[in-house]
Amino acid sequence: MVLLSTIVALICDKITRNSTMKNTAPGRAAHGIDLTKTALGLGLALVACTAGAQEIEPRAYSNAPVGLNFLIAAYAHSQGGLATDPSLPLEDAHLKIDSGVLAYVRTLDLWGKLGKFDVILPYSQLSGTALFAGTPAERHVVGMGDPRLRVAINLYGMPAVSMAEFAAHREDLVIGTSVQVSAPGTQYDPNRVVNLGTNRWSIKPDIGFSRAFGAYMLDLTAGVTFFTDNDDFYGGKHLEQAPLYSMQANLSYSFSGGAWAALGATFYTGGQTTLDGVRKDDAMRNSRAGLIVALPVDRHNSIKFNVSRGATTRIGTAFSTLGVAWQYRWAEGF
Repeated sequence: MVLLSTIVALICDKITRNSTMKNTAPGRAAHGIDLTKTALGLGLALVACTAGAQEIEPRAYSNAPVGLNFLIAAYAHSQGGLATDPSLPLEDAHLKIDSGVLAYVRTLDLWGKLGKFDVILPYSQLSGTALFAGTPAERHVVGMGDPRLRVAINLYGMPAVSMAEFAAHREDLVIGTSVQVSAPGTQYDPNRVVNLGTNRWSIKPDIGFSRAFGAYMLDLTAGVTFFTDNDDFYGGKHLEQAPLYSMQANLSYSFSGGAWAALGATFYTGGQTTLDGVRKDDAMRNSRAGLIVALPVDRHNSIKFNVSRGATTRIGTAFSTLGVAWQYRWAEGF
């Protein structure tokens, strides 16, 4: 809680300072860079029902001018062996989740570096059946999932610049890092097997780079998610979980007019759980692959489509997802 409060205070202070910046309306940048195309890369590959390590998010560390705001509304449908707690003895799971997500993103000047601040609020409906300890079980639940807050900063690349100055810069190598904090959501019932919330906190530091090669862009990221304990796990048990390590690679191509498409894959391992002092043989070693297509509608609006599915699965996350997101962007003087 102290960590989250500190991050929020720092970012709110920076937002207040940067909100007085006067940005001119953007146009087409020098060296063939289109601001519309670049800004679309800041949108989130939102899959509300999955843990952060399983998301596929291309262009997470692309360059952008300071002072842009994004409001994102997304919908995702997932079905299969969803990412419920692996310590639960679920078998033959046939679950589906319909998730709505509301998110806000702002680009910032963080001590002369380009920064980004995200707030993500998911609301989901889960239903389906599974075998729990050999007994058929059915679940239907609607509620708030775990909200997330993320702060990112580009350590290497262009400095924090206004939209007028952005036109003079060319996309090249960018190196960045981020910290994402997930808080307990409102939906959690310790007497039920499957929940939307996790009743615990998590923090995920991440580092990555992106490199432009003409119309192509390659980005690689690596991160680790740390979990606090759940003292009120199913049946009143105490749940601990080891860190979950993840790596991601994306290759995207920019079309004329600002549209782009990306192929990506993520691999995650670890996350072994300990239940009431008993260590489980449930470490994950899974991978996912996906496709994302972003289409500009006009200067302020864009639409993003995504599809992903499990490629290899050891424990509990063999599911498929289809999603669509609408993104509205604005800035002072835009």
